[in-house]
Amino acid sequence: MRATRTLALDAMGGDYGPSVVVPAALAALKRHHDLHLILTGPRDRLADLLSERGAEESERLAIHHASQVVAMDEPPSQALRAKRDSSMRVAINLVKRGEADGCVSAGNTGALMATARYVLKTPPGIDRPAIMSTIPSRGGATHMLDLGANVDCTAEHLFQFAVMGAVAAEAIYGLERPRVGLLNIGEEEIKGNDQVKRAAEMLGDIDAIHYVGYVEGDGIFGEDVDVVVCDGFVGNVALKSSEGCASLISDYMREEFQRNILTRLAGAVALPVLKSFRRRIDPRRYNGAPLLGLRGIAVKSHGGADAFAFGRAIDTAYTEVSGGLPSLIDERIESVLAARESV
Repeated sequence: MRATRTLALDAMGGDYGPSVVVPAALAALKRHHDLHLILTGPRDRLADLLSERGAEESERLAIHHASQVVAMDEPPSQALRAKRDSSMRVAINLVKRGEADGCVSAGNTGALMATARYVLKTPPGIDRPAIMSTIPSRGGATHMLDLGANVDCTAEHLFQFAVMGAVAAEAIYGLERPRVGLLNIGEEEIKGNDQVKRAAEMLGDIDAIHYVGYVEGDGIFGEDVDVVVCDGFVGNVALKSSEGCASLISDYMREEFQRNILTRLAGAVALPVLKSFRRRIDPRRYNGAPLLGLRGIAVKSHGGADAFAFGRAIDTAYTEVSGGLPSLIDERIESVLAARESV
C-alpha cells in the first residue's frame, strides 16, 4: 500500500488567507488520494469555512488551532520572536515534530525563511537555504535560485545553490542530469564579479554537477540550460522583471484586439491561440517555490495566489515529499564535499 503524505498548510498566510487555502486544500485532496492535510489557523473560522463548502474535519483533513497571524509587512525578527503561535510557525513546527512531511505558506517571505531556518535548521554542508522558482522558457521551463532569500552571497553559497538546484530539478521535475549555469553579464570567462568567477571554477572541478558555464539574462528563457544560479538580489529582480514583461505583453495584446470592430473579429478567430498563449505564460501554473537546504520541506506560494495557484504550490510540496528531496540534497552535498576534498 502506498504511504500517505501529510502537508501542513498555513491557512492564514497571503493576501487572501483561508478564502484561498480552504478551496485549494479540498481540490488537492481530490487530486491526490494518498494526501492528508492539516490547516493551521483559528479553529472556529476554518471549521465554518469548511462547513460553507460542505466539508468538515476528517481522517484526511484536520485543523490545528493557531491563535496568531504573521502580517505580510511584518519584520521577520518580530515574527520569529513574538508570533510563536502563528499559523505559519505552527505549520513549520508540525514538520519539525514529524506530524507533517512538509508545509506550504503564502505568507511573508522573510518571516517564512527566517522561521523555517530557525526551526528546521540546515544540514551539514549547507550554509544558507535558497528559494527556487520555475520560469517558462523555450525548453519548457528554467529553474532559478536564489530568488530573494540571500542578497549577499559568496562563491561557496553559489556553489551550494547549484548543487541544491540540480538535485531539486531531478527530484521534483524529473530532469536527468540537469544543465546548470551561473547568471552573469556575459558568457565569456573574463566577465563577472569575483564571486561568480570563483563559483565557476568550483563548479568546473566537480563532475557530479553538469555545469555548462555562464548564462546571460536572455538565456534564462532559452533552451540551453535547466538550472540558473545567482544571488537573491539579482534573482528576485530577474523574476519580477519576467513576470512584469509577461503581464505587459498580455495587456498590450488585449488592447490591440479591442481597438476596433475588425481587431475584435480577428481576436475572435485567434481566440484558441490566445488562450493557449495565456496558459503557457500564466505565472499561476508555476506557483510554489521550494525553500531548499532545510532539514524539512517548506514551499512558498505567491502572496497573491488564487485557489488554482495555491493548489500548484501544494502539488510542488507533494512531489518533494514523494521524492524525498531533503535526503537527496543531503546525500548529494555529502558526496560533492567528499569529491572536493579528494581533488
